[in-house]
Amino acid sequence: MKPCKEEEEAAAAQAAAGDGRGGGADPWKECAEVAVQLALRAGQIIKKALTEEKRVSTKTSAADLVTETDHLVEDLIISELRKKFPSHRFIAEESTAAGEKCVLTDSPTWIIDPIDGTCNFVHRFPTVAVSIGFAVNRELEFGVIYHCTEERLYTGRRGQGAFCNQQRLRVSRETDLSKALVLTEIGPKRDPDTLKLFFSNMERLLHAKAHGVRVIGSSTLALCLLASGAADAYYQFGLHCWDLAAATVIIREAGGIVIDTSGGPLDLMSCRVVAAGTREMAMLIAQAIQTINYGRDDEK
Repeated sequence: MKPCKEEEEAAAAQAAAGDGRGGGADPWKECAEVAVQLALRAGQIIKKALTEEKRVSTKTSAADLVTETDHLVEDLIISELRKKFPSHRFIAEESTAAGEKCVLTDSPTWIIDPIDGTCNFVHRFPTVAVSIGFAVNRELEFGVIYHCTEERLYTGRRGQGAFCNQQRLRVSRETDLSKALVLTEIGPKRDPDTLKLFFSNMERLLHAKAHGVRVIGSSTLALCLLASGAADAYYQFGLHCWDLAAATVIIREAGGIVIDTSGGPLDLMSCRVVAAGTREMAMLIAQAIQTINYGRDDEK
């Protein structure tokens, strides 16, 4: 009997066990080490480019920006990874914007955001990062996020903990929304209906007496702040799998939870998320907010 597509992909993932693994005791060690090296290299490019003039283009809206540095960094990361791991797949922000399909299979897959916080980058606002996630059999294995202007390297590997510059990360254990600092991002859609829902969600949380709601312009770094215990919860509609993949591993390994805004399990392609230090907090946020429909990454 001829194997089905899913079986073929699973077999390919198993065959890749010698392509990037560091041995049975520490799977995917080499891949994680290469991701760190590339994130640091990319970070130096971004940090230098922050001070230089930029050519800026728009994608889906006037607020959805891209620069030549986004393309340069993405091309660098993918080309270096392809040399080392030719059988692996890639999902990356600018490649997807250029028309490549955004599909997560069982194969080892790199999920890349070359510059998270491009609007910040354009304005020389220093909250920018490079994000590299890695999944096998649709399971997130590790994430690397480098905040280049602060030289903070966030890493997380499934079952091995989360760290910032080798210091262990721990989430907040807050369960009371009235004592919470909540993070979010606006998203690229700025039509009146979307903005009305966005501000309504913020108002709902403030009416619930949350200590505050913050927008810093980088979803990956906001999620890293959550992982470090500097904030208690995060929600967003309109973020993409490349914004979320690496940070999800880091938050989970720091003891936190990442779920769908419905309260169900996380769907990496759904363009929506709630994350928190505790399940109680995550459910309170999920129950408080209204859905903003951004479609799915794998249907675009």
